[in-house]
Amino acid sequence: MLRTTLLGAAIALAPLAVSAQATLTAETTTPGSTPHYIDTTFAAILESAGVATLQITEGATLTNSVQAVAEGQLDMAPAPLILPFLLSRGIGPYSGVGPEKGAELAGNIRALFFNAGSAQVLGHYNSAPIDDIRNLEGKRIWNGPPRGAALTSGRAMIQLLSGLKDGEGYEGVQNQWPDAVSTITGGGADAWTIPEGLPSGRQIALAAAGGITIYDVPSDLLNSELGQQIVAAPGHAPYSVPVEEFRKAYAGNDITVVTDDDTFDSFATAFAQIVSADMDEELAYQLTKAFLEGEERFVTSSPRGPYLAMSFGDVDGVRQGACGAVQMKMHPGAIRAFEDAGHMVADCLRP
Repeated sequence: MLRTTLLGAAIALAPLAVSAQATLTAETTTPGSTPHYIDTTFAAILESAGVATLQITEGATLTNSVQAVAEGQLDMAPAPLILPFLLSRGIGPYSGVGPEKGAELAGNIRALFFNAGSAQVLGHYNSAPIDDIRNLEGKRIWNGPPRGAALTSGRAMIQLLSGLKDGEGYEGVQNQWPDAVSTITGGGADAWTIPEGLPSGRQIALAAAGGITIYDVPSDLLNSELGQQIVAAPGHAPYSVPVEEFRKAYAGNDITVVTDDDTFDSFATAFAQIVSADMDEELAYQLTKAFLEGEERFVTSSPRGPYLAMSFGDVDGVRQGACGAVQMKMHPGAIRAFEDAGHMVADCLRP
């Protein structure tokens, strides 16, 4: 169920180009997810900076949110970069839009900042263990909501681990984000694969119903031709965290972490915080300036803060997954904010 909350305090910006009492609409994912943490923290930072009010709708499907921003019906959303890529071609969840209209809509999207803090994991309950994560034949696996970036990544994870495709060797289980935990805890799936921040409130909620084990991608599979194709695929970025830090993040919960070496390695979901290309440049500047000045709050307000992989410094476009197959452009106001803070912005990100 979607839920709307009002976060922030609307205070007039100093530049006359931006009207007083700026109120922005935004959509985000369910509580406990990385985008939700980023968006709600960003709203609090905007309040402290006196920039704007964010009216945030929680539990949204980001496939719809991206299109709403592109159409000018929504001011802001976190966008897995695979979605603007698919929209620009009018394929996948945007096949009904078509390539010509899709390219036009994608051209209306601009980024304020980037992050890649959600890594793909595989999990199961210890009471119903999976003996070999490379053999998932016949399993029911929760692999995402019915459409969108998370489902694409979830299917890629299972194909990489086992060589199986959804509906051809295993049964993919899908429902909306707010129902994911209840579906899994209720026995609706034998395992799950989800892009998660560290630590993940969703994995902790799953573990509250019984001990779980979560896995990274074995090194030989990650370094295989298919593995490297998935890491470099539109919307993905590399992810690696020392396994002891990964385990420490879940200390006190009944969560076992399994890797084949001393790092937790997977592929991350690359995100941009997107707005319309028509957003006032001064407003985009003030929003991004507040984001950059709020780095400490992002990092320290939650245990997951240090693992957000957010771009507070130079933006080269490659680490952000935005200058390859995905061609994401930053808003001119955001570019100015980064450069005023002394950071480099790659040419490929300029409109």
